[in-house]
Amino acid sequence: MAEFTRFYNNFQPQHYDIYLDIDRQNKQFNGQTTILGNATVPEIALHQKNLVITAVKVDGQTITYKIDSAQDALHLVLPKTGTVKIDIIYHATLTDTMMGIYPSYYDINGRKQQIIGTQFETNFARQAFPSIDEPEAKATFDLALKFDEQPGETVLANMPEKRVDNGVHYFDTTVRMSTYLVAFAFGELQHLETTTASGVKVGVYATKAHPVKNLNFALDIAKRSIEFFETFYHTPYPLPQSNQLALPDFSAGAMENWGLVTYREAYLLLDPDNTALPTKQVVATVIAHELAHQWFGDLVTMKWWDDLWLNESFANMMEYVAIDALAPDWHIWETFQSSDVPAALRRDATDGVQPVHVQVNHPDEIDALFDPAIVYAKGARMLVMVRALIGDEALRQGLKAYFAAHQYGNATGADLWRALGEASGQDVSAIMGSWLEQPGYPVITAEVIDGQLKLSQKQFFIGDGQSESRLWQVPLTSNYADIPTLLSEPSINVGDYQSLRQAAGVPFRLNIGNNAHVVVSYDETLLKDILAYDNQLDAISQLQLLQDWRLLSEANQMSYAKVVPLLKQFGDSHSDIVNNALYRLASGLKQFVAPDSDAEKNLKQLYHQLSQDQFEQLGWAPTIPNEPVADQLTRPYILSAALYADNKVAIAQAHEIFIANQEDLMALTADTRAFVLLNEVTNYGKTQLIDQLLSHYVAATDASYKQDLRLALTSTQDHDMIRKIIQEFKNADVIKSQDLRGWFAGLLNNSRGEQLAWDWIRKEWSWLEATVGGDMEFTSFITVIANILKTPERLDEFNNFFTPKLSQPALTREITMDRRVIETRVTLVENEKKQVIDAIRDNI
Repeated sequence: MAEFTRFYNNFQPQHYDIYLDIDRQNKQFNGQTTILGNATVPEIALHQKNLVITAVKVDGQTITYKIDSAQDALHLVLPKTGTVKIDIIYHATLTDTMMGIYPSYYDINGRKQQIIGTQFETNFARQAFPSIDEPEAKATFDLALKFDEQPGETVLANMPEKRVDNGVHYFDTTVRMSTYLVAFAFGELQHLETTTASGVKVGVYATKAHPVKNLNFALDIAKRSIEFFETFYHTPYPLPQSNQLALPDFSAGAMENWGLVTYREAYLLLDPDNTALPTKQVVATVIAHELAHQWFGDLVTMKWWDDLWLNESFANMMEYVAIDALAPDWHIWETFQSSDVPAALRRDATDGVQPVHVQVNHPDEIDALFDPAIVYAKGARMLVMVRALIGDEALRQGLKAYFAAHQYGNATGADLWRALGEASGQDVSAIMGSWLEQPGYPVITAEVIDGQLKLSQKQFFIGDGQSESRLWQVPLTSNYADIPTLLSEPSINVGDYQSLRQAAGVPFRLNIGNNAHVVVSYDETLLKDILAYDNQLDAISQLQLLQDWRLLSEANQMSYAKVVPLLKQFGDSHSDIVNNALYRLASGLKQFVAPDSDAEKNLKQLYHQLSQDQFEQLGWAPTIPNEPVADQLTRPYILSAALYADNKVAIAQAHEIFIANQEDLMALTADTRAFVLLNEVTNYGKTQLIDQLLSHYVAATDASYKQDLRLALTSTQDHDMIRKIIQEFKNADVIKSQDLRGWFAGLLNNSRGEQLAWDWIRKEWSWLEATVGGDMEFTSFITVIANILKTPERLDEFNNFFTPKLSQPALTREITMDRRVIETRVTLVENEKKQVIDAIRDNI
C-alpha cells in the first residue's frame, strides 16, 4: 500500500481567519475561511470533508477548483507560488457522529437540550473548515462565531473572547498550533473558576443538569496540575486560560484542545460527597493527562501520526507523576501497576501487535493507531523505564531543553531522546530503540542448569507467533549484586548459583519494582525458594508474581492447573493491588468451567475460601473511622468474589442494604453501590425491578451511578429483560452511543446474554459503523468480542463475520490480532480443561 501524499509539502499555512454561522435548529452551518500561507508549487490541495464549496478566491481572484472526496481534497491551481491568500466560502451539515462540529444532547426536567461542541482529532477539522489538516501544519487562528443564540448562553474557544459585534463572537488570536487542537463550544452552561499562582485563569464548565458542587473536584485538580507541570517542566503554561468542558456526548475519554479541554462527563464531574475513591483517581488522572498534553502534544507536537506515542505515552506517564505529587496518600503508582501494566503486557503478547512507533500508510489507519494498551500504556511504561534509568533531575532538564528547542513547532522521538541523552549523559536512544521500534517484549527465563544460574530472553507470545529473533536491551534490576544492569544478548551465564545465593542471603529475583516491560519465568528451584519467603515480599513483588503467572498460563508456558494451589498463599493480603492481581488470575479459571456445572460450583467454593476471611473483616462498610486507603480499594475485589461465590451472608446483607435504601438508590454508598445493585438484580430481580433500574439510568445525570446501574442491569438472568435491553441499543435517548460498548460488553460477558448480544452486533454492524465508525475507539468493539468468545463454534462465527472486513485498513490489524486471541483461548481451554477442573476440585 503506497504512502499517501501529505498536503503540507506543497502548501504551508501561516494564519487562518475562520468565520462560522451555525444554525442549530436546522443542523447547518455556513463558513468562510481565509488562509494565508506559502505555496511551493502552483498546484496544491487543501483538506475538506463533506463541505459544499461555493466559491474560491486566491489573492482576490476567483479560480476554479476540483473536489476529490476519496482523498478529502480540494484541489487548486494557483496563479502564482509564494505567499498567497486563499478565501473559501462553503456550507455543511452538523454531524451526529461526535466528530467535527456536533450537538450534545441532555435533559433538564424532561426537556431535551443541546450544546454544540467539537472533536477535531485525528483529522476532523476538515469537516469544519478547509485546511491543511496535518499535525505539522501549524498556524495561528482567528475564530469568529455566530449562531442562533439564546439569552444566558456561554461561548467558549481556545482563547478568551475579545469582543461581540452584531451577534458575532470574536476570539483572541491563538498561538501557533495544529488544526486538530482547534475547539469551540456554546450553549447553556454553568461554571466555576479560579486562578493559578502564575495567573492562568482555570475554569470548569458543564450543563446545568448537574449540581454545581460536582465541578469543584475537577477545578482543584486542574489548578494544581497546571501549577505542578509548570514547575516540573521548568516551562510556563503558554496560554492565558485553561478551560475544562464536560460534554454530554463525547466519543473518547477527553481531548487536549489547547485552552479548551473537552471531557466525557464521567471523566470530569463527580459528587464530592458520594464518589468511590477509584472513581476520584480516574477523574484526577484523566485531568492531569490532558493538562500534561498542554506542553507535550500542544506546545510541542509530533511531526506526523507515526509519533503519536510522543503525545500519548508521555501524557500517560505524567498523569501518574502529577497525581502522585498532588495526592501522595493515594499511592497512585500502584494503580499504574494494576491497570496500565497488565493491559500492556496482555495486548503486547499477541503476534501482529503494532509497535509503539508505527508507520502510517493510509488515512484510515490513523484512528487505528490509538491502541490504549500500546500507545498509552506500553509507551508510558517505556518512559517510566527511562525515568528510572536517568532520574528526575535529568528528565526535567532534558524536557526543558526539548520544549525550548521545539516550542510552537513539531518534533520526533529522536528529538526527545537527544534532549534526554544530553541531559543525562546516557545513550537513551540506543536503549529505547529496541522497545519502541519493535512489537512485543521478551520473557526472561531464569534457571539453574548444572549448578549455573542462566538468564535468557526470547519474545513472549500468547498463542503462536514469529519472533524474528528479536532482542531487547532489558534492564534486569536484580537483587543480586553480580547481575549485569542490562541483558542485550540472547542468554548469559551469571555464575555458580549456590555461591550467589549464599552471598545474597535471599531468593534470587529480577525486575525489582516491576518497571521493565517483561515477563519473568523462574524455574522450579528458584520459584520454590521465592515462595518460601513470600511473607517478605512487598506488594509490588507479589503482584508481579501473580501477573506473570497469569500471562505464562495464558501462553501455555505454565499450567493453569499448577497455579490453582498457589492462589491461597496470597488470599490474606490486605493490599489492593495484590488482590487485583489475585482475582484477575482466579478469573482466568472461569473460562474452563461451564455455567451451572459441578465444575463451576467447585470454582465458586474456591472463591469462597479465598474471600471469606477478608469479607468478614471488611464487610459492606467501614467499621472504623478514616479507614485505610488499601482497605477501601480492596473491598470491591472481596465483595465481587463473595457474590460470585454465592456467599449467603453477603447476599442477604446486600439485600437488606437495598431494601433500606430502595427509595433513594443513588444515596447508596458509592464504594459498594454497584455490588448491592448487582446482587439485587441477579438474586432477587423481577421484571419490575429491571424496569425501575432502567428508568433510573435514563433519568440519572451522575456518571458513576449510571455505570453502577449498567453493571447491574447487564447481569440480569432474565432472557426477556436481556431482549428488552438490546432493543434499546439503538435508542440514543436511553443508551447514548458513547456508552453502547459498555452495555454490549456487559451482556456479551453474561452467559445468559451472550448469544443475543453476539447476534445483535452481527445484525447491526452496518448501523454501528454508520453511527460510531469514525470514532478512534470503534475497533474496541472487536476487542471486546475477542476478550469474551472462547469456543470453536464462536471462533468459526467470528471468522465468518469479520474475514470479509479484513480489507478495511482501519479494521485489518484488529481483526487479525483478535482472531489469534480467540484461537489461543480455544486451544488453551481444549488442552487444559480437564487438568484445571481437577485441580480446582482437589484444592477446595
